[in-house]
Amino acid sequence: MTYETITVERRDTGVAVLTINRPEKLNALNKQVHTEGVAALEDLKRDDSVRVLVITGAGEKSFIAGADISEFAGQTPVTQRNLFHEKTFFNSIDSFPKPTIAMVNGFCLGGGNELALACDLRVCSGNAKFSQPEINLGIMSGGGGTQRLTRLIGEGRSMEIMLTGDMIDAETALKFGLVNHVYPAAELEAKTMELAEKIATKAPIALQLCKEAVKFASRSNLDEGLRREVDLFAICFSTEDKQEGVSAFLEKRKPNFKGK
Repeated sequence: MTYETITVERRDTGVAVLTINRPEKLNALNKQVHTEGVAALEDLKRDDSVRVLVITGAGEKSFIAGADISEFAGQTPVTQRNLFHEKTFFNSIDSFPKPTIAMVNGFCLGGGNELALACDLRVCSGNAKFSQPEINLGIMSGGGGTQRLTRLIGEGRSMEIMLTGDMIDAETALKFGLVNHVYPAAELEAKTMELAEKIATKAPIALQLCKEAVKFASRSNLDEGLRREVDLFAICFSTEDKQEGVSAFLEKRKPNFKGK
């Protein structure tokens, strides 16, 4: 499939890279990006050669500098609500069954931060800047920011970011737990790919079930979470990869997981 606002690259390491490709607009999210992003994720979900997805923005200045504000003009409450009740890029990333990594270069603002929050892991360059600046436009986050950010870094820190609209730098984001790693800009891609390729060597079914269990932890109580974990753990024992992993351990060799 041909896209106009994104690119998709499949690498022979089991890693795919989806790039928001609107550098002239600092990769701002418009309706077409959402539509194409959702379609690309559906395609990547069905591709067994893809085990890990990295999402980034084109150019060095910006990961995603928020929503395309020009599309807000003329929107009514009903049309805006309907738009976000459709299958959005944010929710498609959140529900994507394979591990996702946001590779954040430069500005990560508003909808860009919400997109990064929908990913499983976030790796950024030292010059990255994070913000939810919607309050400065007289509105608030609508792409999951108030919910996912609060679950990730806690209510107090999330509240300050939401109410002030201030930017935080990469080191602050790391201290808050918003990102997993910070690297010099020149090393960002190599370090992110190193992480993605490491994850891609693991058993695909176990990765999917582990991801499901971890996400369920923040969306359930402890008893429900523990029961879900046991059920998913048991499912692993029905896979060929479980047998391969145990055999490889006993035979002191590297496992060859096939996602079966």
